[in-house]
Amino acid sequence: MANDPLLQPFRLKHLTLKNRLMMTAHEPAYPEDGMPKARYRAYHVERARAGIGLTMTAGSAAVARDSPPVFNNILAYRDEVVPWLRELSDACHEHGTAVMIQLTHLGRRTRWDKGDWLPAVSASHRREAAHRAFPKRVETWDIERLIQDYADAAERMQAAGLDGIELQAYGHLLDQFWSPLTNTLDAPYGGSLDNRLRFTFEVLSAIRQRVGDDFIVGVRYTGDERLEGGLTAEEGFEISHRLKASGQVDFLNVVRGHIDTDPGLTDVIPIQGMPSAPHLDFAGEIKRRVDFPTFHGAKIQDVATARHAIASGKVDVVGMTRAHMADPHIVRKILEGREESIRPCVGANYCLDRIYQGGAAYCIHNAATGRETTMPHTIPKAAQGRRVVIIGAGPGGLEAARVAAERGHRVLVLEAASDAGGQVRLTAQSERRREMLGIIDWRLAQCEALGVEIRYNVWAEAEDVLAENPEVVIVATGGFPAEDQPAQGHDLVVTSWDILSGHVAPGSRVLLFDEAGDHAALQAAEIIAASGAELEIMTPDRTFSAEIMAMNLVPYMRALQRPNVTFTPTYRLESVQRDAGELLATIGSDYLELDQQRRLDQVVVNYGTTPMEELYVALKPHSCNGGEVDYDALIAGRPQAVVRNAAGGFQLFRIGDAVEPRNTHAAIYDALRLVKDL
Repeated sequence: MANDPLLQPFRLKHLTLKNRLMMTAHEPAYPEDGMPKARYRAYHVERARAGIGLTMTAGSAAVARDSPPVFNNILAYRDEVVPWLRELSDACHEHGTAVMIQLTHLGRRTRWDKGDWLPAVSASHRREAAHRAFPKRVETWDIERLIQDYADAAERMQAAGLDGIELQAYGHLLDQFWSPLTNTLDAPYGGSLDNRLRFTFEVLSAIRQRVGDDFIVGVRYTGDERLEGGLTAEEGFEISHRLKASGQVDFLNVVRGHIDTDPGLTDVIPIQGMPSAPHLDFAGEIKRRVDFPTFHGAKIQDVATARHAIASGKVDVVGMTRAHMADPHIVRKILEGREESIRPCVGANYCLDRIYQGGAAYCIHNAATGRETTMPHTIPKAAQGRRVVIIGAGPGGLEAARVAAERGHRVLVLEAASDAGGQVRLTAQSERRREMLGIIDWRLAQCEALGVEIRYNVWAEAEDVLAENPEVVIVATGGFPAEDQPAQGHDLVVTSWDILSGHVAPGSRVLLFDEAGDHAALQAAEIIAASGAELEIMTPDRTFSAEIMAMNLVPYMRALQRPNVTFTPTYRLESVQRDAGELLATIGSDYLELDQQRRLDQVVVNYGTTPMEELYVALKPHSCNGGEVDYDALIAGRPQAVVRNAAGGFQLFRIGDAVEPRNTHAAIYDALRLVKDL
């Protein structure tokens, strides 16, 4: 471990980082009233306690009121932020972790109807596609005001005891001045590269006048927009040299690409099925040319890649942000020689996609992330071990088994299939989503190490469960595709699961009707489209795939935007019948009386799932609680104590899709929240 490149200290001006791993600036959307209160603090302290060298708070703390917080950002323009950040920085410093914050003005990357309803402002009137605001073009008085806003915010961060700040300059206001695509100003702030950089260097000068030369200031920026007419790599190299030569910047944090569209954002921050570390070589080229402290992070989700980034000299500090959301204890496990036990980031991007939908960031398979004040990352032992029987080895069942075993209980899992995984294994049939198996594989390894017994090929009946003399039974049987829709002709259709599993081959003229709006439909659509079939994807919703969020939608669209695929929102499959050797589908609408028809050779439907609850219902009379959950106790973190049948021999619970159709994260959260208190 002593020679591990990741564990070597790094000197940045007066500050020594104890290792080369960092959480890059990101906004998990945990602030309350714009302040980083207990929940926000606990999230960062958990990673500091485990040994990370640098944690960068906020993805874009807002420096001004006309940069409204579309991602529930920290409001750095308020004086009251100082004591909250002081508590956070002090708590992290106790563990030897440096703390910085990213400051920004979002410019056009926001909306006018957020916050105080002030006009969005940018270096042109050009709208950003992602947020749809047409900004006002900045005026001289705006520039003077914004420079002071940046300086005021930096002074607050210094007062809060942070080790430094980072200015965000890709996709946000500073970069909107840099890029020829978003700067239509006249001199002195528009035209030449000198003019387009003027605002940034005036901001840096004002900040330095406030915080002095010792306070650390860095810039996170794109060195190449990869857009026709945008910033080129050569301009990025020149900007990098100028930032260094200014003497006002202490580190460069390099990215590549643009974030004004969903596809652009997804290329900058890749998700599963996309190449790992796609911009690392480019960051390394900037470091080689400029010879200046260089940070970088973009889908560096495993320790081996991070180690290579440092050992090869490409960067000085490497960001593993989503990886630390999946497992906050990466550094501790490296130090203890337990790398194999690191919970893997599977690239599902549930975290970021939730933020861009206006929600808080949660890891798809670590339900404690973002809930550190109520959910444990390290499971405490129970006062007394119990016999726990779990039916179903999908993500929820395996999480229940893992947590119960960590508690010290004796755990048996009964699984009907020959392999664990449930719907995740079906999802992973698509090569692009193969990484999802990491959710299952990690839990299987943990369960094996903890002595959990798993019996496969067991279709459990009530008597099988009772024969095990359980004290707790958890039904995690999941669901199965709805089989009674459409009302007329449901025996003539196949499901998205049939296509995904390979049990049914795609037809040549296919209607895929999607009422659930989840991954199963578009994964099936990818298979059908790749076969060359004529495919129509139809949904009654006003937009298709409503449950698939922005960045996850990008790879699907890249696969499905082809001549043989059409999308039809706001229409409904009413019925299917046989007619002259074909299928005749009748199409209706929720908006008006309609009677259209399609002649096809295959109809694929995706109505979601129905809970597989027969075993649960059969066990209820034998249980002491009748399956009842005390929700107040569940939410408060108290043990379940409901007794409806004193003669019952065990507590009975069900989790995940066995309750109602939801998603992988919900099943895992169900398990953790319940079982941590058994």
